[in-house]
Amino acid sequence: MTERIIQLTLTIKTMGIFNQLAEYLFLKKPDPNRPKSSWVKYMHGINRISIFMFLFCLILLLLKLFVFKKS
Repeated sequence: MTERIIQLTLTIKTMGIFNQLAEYLFLKKPDPNRPKSSWVKYMHGINRISIFMFLFCLILLLLKLFVFKKS
């Protein structure tokens, strides 16, 4: 029984992370019940910038690895 509760808790936390990522990447509308604080807005903006930079660099590394490799 407790094993099932732990598994359910981990699933809920993981889904929360994916929901937040979807909001950052503009794939999902933000939660209207989220607190409206300027500091939270700044934090989400910085997180959004860092995720976009990570994805951009990951794409560049994959391009360098597969497309622009030297013979």
